[in-house]
Amino acid sequence: MDALSRAGPRRARGRLGAASPGARAAAAPWARFSAWLECVCVVTFDLELGQALELVYPSDFRLTDKEKSSICYLSFPDSHSGCLGDTQFSFRIRQCGGQRSPWHAEDRHYNSGAPMSLQREPAHYFGYVYFRQVKDSSVKRGYFQKSLVLVSRLPFVRLFQALLSLIAPEYFDKLAPCLEAVCNEIDQWPAPMPGQTLNLPVMGVVLQVHVPSRVDKPEYSPPKQCSHENLLPAPVVLTSVHELDLFRCFQPVLTHVQTLWELMLLGEPLVVLAPSPAMSSEIVLALISCLQPLKFCCDYRPYFTIHDSEFKEFTTRTQAPPNVVLGVTNPFFIKTLQHWPHILRVGEPKMSGDLPKQVKLKKPSRLKTLDTKPGLYTAYSAHLHRDKALLKRLLKGLQKKRPWDTQTALLRRHLLELTQSFIIPLEHYMASLMPLQKNITPWKTPPQIRPFRQDDFLRSLEHAGPQLTCILKGDWLGLYRRFFKSPHFDGWYRQRHKEMAQKLEALHLEAICEANIETWMKDKSEVEVVDLVLKLREKLVQAQGHQLPVKEATLQRAQLYIETVIGSLPKDLQAVLCPS
Repeated sequence: MDALSRAGPRRARGRLGAASPGARAAAAPWARFSAWLECVCVVTFDLELGQALELVYPSDFRLTDKEKSSICYLSFPDSHSGCLGDTQFSFRIRQCGGQRSPWHAEDRHYNSGAPMSLQREPAHYFGYVYFRQVKDSSVKRGYFQKSLVLVSRLPFVRLFQALLSLIAPEYFDKLAPCLEAVCNEIDQWPAPMPGQTLNLPVMGVVLQVHVPSRVDKPEYSPPKQCSHENLLPAPVVLTSVHELDLFRCFQPVLTHVQTLWELMLLGEPLVVLAPSPAMSSEIVLALISCLQPLKFCCDYRPYFTIHDSEFKEFTTRTQAPPNVVLGVTNPFFIKTLQHWPHILRVGEPKMSGDLPKQVKLKKPSRLKTLDTKPGLYTAYSAHLHRDKALLKRLLKGLQKKRPWDTQTALLRRHLLELTQSFIIPLEHYMASLMPLQKNITPWKTPPQIRPFRQDDFLRSLEHAGPQLTCILKGDWLGLYRRFFKSPHFDGWYRQRHKEMAQKLEALHLEAICEANIETWMKDKSEVEVVDLVLKLREKLVQAQGHQLPVKEATLQRAQLYIETVIGSLPKDLQAVLCPS
């Protein structure tokens, strides 16, 4: 991969180990660009080297050798796909060498308002690819082969695909100057702010997008065009920055959507073998989105090849398969991953009457290393009964030629309600573990959140279980028991416990601020008073860093209390606590 060195070093941009004031000042013009993208890459085919990184923009953005190698291999379909013309797909790779962007300080602000599933990736990059392969007699191999890749930590697949469809065809015609102009335009965009509708101008087009917020209602609703701005040209309104056409993605597996939802919920290892990177990446991303609003806590790779740096790690037989969803196109993986418990093989979409031809549920023993037929190869038995009413409604929609976005909305709502029905009892039980507000007193350490007892929770399902909100019958208890062993329970519990602990700290701070501090200080020693100052300061720092949900008035009162308490101390202690 010698050609990779042409991409140049990663821009200092205030990264760890290079946080000089001069570097930060020089990087300032790219702050807005970096709020959306890490860099833009161009990957070409070199007769001597194979895939090679031709260009990285901004030119001084540093990628490690491993990242360069991964981007090169994942930006081209493998030889089994035979993709002619233009094709779009996506991949996801591990960041090497830890967090390196100075804009990670902005992550907390964005992440605090964004839904869990749309937060910035702290340790992975997404690659959004536009690949072109066309006959070209002027090239030795007879084909023009090139990919334009947007590298980002945001999972905005719809937005970046729309962006690529605008800039890639133009770039392939006009090359570097066009790319530089586009990057400069992106550097003028406002930062992504949860809950806001933004106008993003690029190449004479204005993309209008709504950045989802965690307080948005989960129902499907496209953004309303901003009427107060007379934008010329009229903006292209994207109905979502991230949602795929679920109905199209799940065409061959509609009869198994519920089984696949359970496998995702339990964080089971799954391989998706598809005819092209476009299909593999879309199906993997659609599967991941099944759990919204629950955050998908396992690893996933929308497109994965045998050249990937994690290939050995994922294919080893010396330990159980990792909790990963892999999208692949090379049939070689059937042999390499035979020991994985669930393999979904899909072919090119074919219609069977009114319904796209459905893959069949097959036992893993029927998996052939060569010429494997489409099917879901698994020994897993679903805990919940299939929702036949949903399939009937989708089939009726096809017969009536209902628009596909309506079909997708129907399917998305079903999966959302299924996930919510499963999570609501857990949320209710978790809320019952929070100490009562009357037990939170100003001058004592707040009481602890009670431990989550699985048996107590399972007993509570009899009168407060998913049956209250979901008509589906089945072994809900068995599903919860398996869920407790999955990475998703661990991820959900840790997040909820963290939020509750922060709420507890906030209530404690409010209780202190509502108490009469002067009365408390009367019989207290200097050590106790100093201890209070230090604790109040710590809470204040947490609150100001948006880690505690408190009102501005409470923060002001806490600051006033600190000043009052310090003012009551001898001058020498005041000098220690408030050095000038």
